Amino acid sequence: MPGPKDLDPSTSPRALLGAELRHAREKAGLSQDELGGRLFVSGPFIGQLEAGTRRMQREYAALLDDALGTEDFFRRNCAASAKSKYPEHFAEAAEAEAAATEIREYAPLLVPGLLQTPSYTRAVCRAYQPTAPDEVIESLVSARMERTRLLDDPTEPMLWVVLDEAALRLVTGGREVMAGVLAHIVALARRNRIIVQVLPFQAGAHAALEGAIKLMHFQDAPPLAYFEGVGTGRLEDDPAIVHHQRHTYDLLSACALPPQNSLALVEAMAQDYAHEEHP
Repeated sequence: MPGPKDLDPSTSPRALLGAELRHAREKAGLSQDELGGRLFVSGPFIGQLEAGTRRMQREYAALLDDALGTEDFFRRNCAASAKSKYPEHFAEAAEAEAAATEIREYAPLLVPGLLQTPSYTRAVCRAYQPTAPDEVIESLVSARMERTRLLDDPTEPMLWVVLDEAALRLVTGGREVMAGVLAHIVALARRNRIIVQVLPFQAGAHAALEGAIKLMHFQDAPPLAYFEGVGTGRLEDDPAIVHHQRHTYDLLSACALPPQNSLALVEAMAQDYAHEEHP
C-alpha cells in the first residue's frame, strides 16, 4: 500500500489541518486506529481527515485537541476549513472529489457537474432557484466551472460516467444548450479523457432505479460514496455500503451501451439538437 501523500498546506485550510493532524498524531506515537478509538470513530475516518478527503467538523476538532494535547489549534482553525463556495450539503463532497484519483458516476436525469458547460449549469441553477438574483446564479456557475478544471489534468482523476438516456433527452436550457453540452462530452471522450456509457431506455429495469451513484477512490484513503437528494447530501465511508454501491455500478455498466456505441449516440444527438435549433 502506498505511503501517505504529502499535502500542500498552502492549497487550502483543509490541507493544512490534514497535514497538522498527521504530524500531531505521529508525534504522539498513535496509529490512526488508536487515535480513532479515542474519538469513537474508525481509523479510516482519521485517514480521510489527514488525506483531506473529509472535512473536519467542530466536534472532532475539540476532541482532537484534547486527545493530542494541541491546546486549541484544531478548534481555532476548523472554522476556516469549513468555509466553501459550494452549497453546504455538497461542500464536503466537492473537496473529496478534488482529491480523488478515480470517480465513477451514474446520472439519471442530469449531465454530471464535471461534464457541464456554463450554459447548461446556468439553466440547471436557474431551475433550482427561479427567483434568485443573477449574481447568485453566476456565482454558482463559476464554482461549478472551477470544479471542471479537474479534467485539465491529462490523466487524473479517471472519470467514468454512465449517462441515462433520460439525461440526454431532457431538454435543459434549450436545444442549443443541449447541443453544446453533448458536443463537450464527445470532445472529452474523443481525446480519451473520460469514459462514457449510455444506459438506453431499452435496457428496461436496472440496478440503480432508486437514484444516482457517485463513487470516489483515493490514493491514500478509503473510498467514499456520495448520496444526494433535493437540497441534501452526505458522504458514506462504511465499507459494506460503498461495496454495495460499487456492485450496483458494475451491474449498471453491464446494462449500458459499450463506450464506442455510447459515443456515437451522444454525438448523433448533439448533431440533432444543433440542426433542430438552426434548421
